[in-house]
Amino acid sequence: MHSDSWLYKDILDFAHSTPHWVQKLMEVWTEIGLLLFGVLFVTVWWRARRDDSRAIALALLAPVGTAIAYVISELVKSMIDEERPCRAVAGAASSLITCPAVGDWSFPSNHATIAGAAAVGLALAVPRLGWFTVPLALLMAFSRVFVGVHYPHDVLVGLLLGAVVAFAAAKLLTRPVGSLVETMRTSGNTAVTWFAGPGPGVKSKHRRS
Repeated sequence: MHSDSWLYKDILDFAHSTPHWVQKLMEVWTEIGLLLFGVLFVTVWWRARRDDSRAIALALLAPVGTAIAYVISELVKSMIDEERPCRAVAGAASSLITCPAVGDWSFPSNHATIAGAAAVGLALAVPRLGWFTVPLALLMAFSRVFVGVHYPHDVLVGLLLGAVVAFAAAKLLTRPVGSLVETMRTSGNTAVTWFAGPGPGVKSKHRRS
């Protein structure tokens, strides 16, 4: 039994004591959070298209870093094979949602990894967004313990893994991706130039005219 099994049981007991609407909200919150992050990815990219190449590079690296973090978390899962607490913790209350199938391992939490990476990636692209994305990620991670399908350490490591990968992706790849964006902006392909955006130069031309 893991050292934080007692905390898992306490959180699950608390979950069962909450009103039914709170339980239902937490059941769907993870998916709502993923949807919100998806909307933010698109919004930040769209707004960055009229900024310099570094801004759009960071906007593009937010979802890319999240995808890389997810792949890494899947690899770790396949190596550690930690059973879900909803099956492994004796004496715990029943999980609020169906316990994932045997072989769908617990450590680390994929949802928490995605949330941590998305929160940090978006905050690096638009710093003021951190006030929204970080609490969103924390609540998403907590919801996975609340509904009974993860240990606390699963989500904590997932958040940390996602944050580190997103930060590393931004630090290592912003310059090369920014150079690629500059090249794309001079491309003769309309779809490519639309994706990369016109950049800040277009604004100044409009102002001069």
